[in-house]
Amino acid sequence: MKLIIQIPCLNEATTLPATLEQLPRSLPGIDRIEVLVVDDGSTDGTSAVARAHGVAHVVTFERNRGLAAAYKAGLDAAVKAGADIIVNTDADNQYQAADIARLIEPILGGRAELVVGDRGVASLDNFSPLKRKLQVLGSAVVGRAAELHTPDATSGFRAITREAALRTLVLSDYSYTLESLIQAGARRAAVEFVPIGINPQTRPSRLMKSIPHYIRKSGVTILRAYTMYRPLRVFATTGLLFIGLGMLPALRFVYFYVTGNRVGHVQSLILAAILIVVGFQILLIGLLADLISFNRKIVEEAVYRVRKLEAAVEARDAADEEALKL
Repeated sequence: MKLIIQIPCLNEATTLPATLEQLPRSLPGIDRIEVLVVDDGSTDGTSAVARAHGVAHVVTFERNRGLAAAYKAGLDAAVKAGADIIVNTDADNQYQAADIARLIEPILGGRAELVVGDRGVASLDNFSPLKRKLQVLGSAVVGRAAELHTPDATSGFRAITREAALRTLVLSDYSYTLESLIQAGARRAAVEFVPIGINPQTRPSRLMKSIPHYIRKSGVTILRAYTMYRPLRVFATTGLLFIGLGMLPALRFVYFYVTGNRVGHVQSLILAAILIVVGFQILLIGLLADLISFNRKIVEEAVYRVRKLEAAVEARDAADEEALKL
């Protein structure tokens, strides 16, 4: 059983050594542990620091492409390197490396495909009261969208199986945490959350530049992912809402008509017709989007099979190279 610990990095030359130092060298149930660093266009020599500290795999971007792209590239590289389990952690040493054993236990036990570390965001001391409330609210919204119990949806400390990694598609350019949970819920993957500890903060969050920025970016990510994986529910709800609103002025018109006040009130009838027609159009769009989602599932299955074949070829080539060296 091979475990690869992947670490997305952006200008982490000063914090990366401490993070690497605390990573476990052996774990129960794991035969081999390797580290993979994804350098997201750093300008401070992060890649060189990683290599100097013995990191086995380093993926380097020529320019900054964002956390989501770094996470996706890390999954692809880890799978091609033969990982059976992939653990993602932060380069700023936020998460306690000793909890990796707790993180992979549900996978080793066959209970989960994706395991997320729960920081207990409702009571974190280094979060402001507003940020704690936003984290709890955001996790609840993601949980509703994913139909999963998600106490800490934004935690980047997570473990994933090889098969689940092959099926994971990250389309967002902001963060992978929310979208991957909604995707996992849509395909009914086995997901668990386990309590973890965190270390003292070494630097401010780069992902959360401000509260309005975080709300805007996270809201768009959640809405886009939810609409992608549950389009009929989104459009049907919206369409029925418009139809319901259209019924109000229609009932008003009928009331005045029945009570004998039949002069005027045409505006109510026009407004009702517009809202009801728009509602039915949105319902039709929902039906079309639902049909398109079936095509998306076929494409996702094709992508999964291609990834699996590529990983098998990479593993065979690596084995051939090792054999030639011997």
